[in-house]
Amino acid sequence: MTGESRVPRDSKALPACTTGETTVISPGEKAALRKQLLAARRALDPAQKQHWDAQICANVLAWWDTERPGEIGVYWPLAGEPDLRPAYIELARAGVRLALPVVHEKDAPLGFAHWEPGEEMLRDRMGVAVPLRLRHVERPRTLMIPCLGFNRHGYRLGYGGGYYDRTLAPHPRPLTLGIAYALAAACFADDPHDVALDLIITEQV
Repeated sequence: MTGESRVPRDSKALPACTTGETTVISPGEKAALRKQLLAARRALDPAQKQHWDAQICANVLAWWDTERPGEIGVYWPLAGEPDLRPAYIELARAGVRLALPVVHEKDAPLGFAHWEPGEEMLRDRMGVAVPLRLRHVERPRTLMIPCLGFNRHGYRLGYGGGYYDRTLAPHPRPLTLGIAYALAAACFADDPHDVALDLIITEQV
């Protein structure tokens, strides 16, 4: 993949910083921003979260109906991330091959394992759900990536482990869909190793 997005980002859909520019913040400030965003997400009213999750699912399915990728790397929700499992069921019914990320070791790219909704799961040493029977696959050409935060340029703020940064580094890069609530929009500078996401999908977009 070149530096151009396969799916053009709509800059109007991404909220601008109050200053009109991305704010440069220190590592300490970025850590504080992560805590702030995580707290805001965990404080969501359960009914509101369920409603927003349903809207994000609908937006994801509408996107898929247009693009029709045959394989997608998805994620298992944790720490209050949008729960897209209802959309995963619909995608699987449509014949899409799904894969979940697997952490093989620290400071390494993610691996991926084939997954079908409803199969038995277990928690890995990181506390993330993975299929009980691991069937490893190559990195999917399309990835849904949960965002703790995102900026107006389509860059993602994660938990700081760098797993997705390392996963996206090798070329050709996959098509990347950031998944987040609109309240995760934030002002922060992207680091040199960061990779802009091709599209951000929220309950609004």
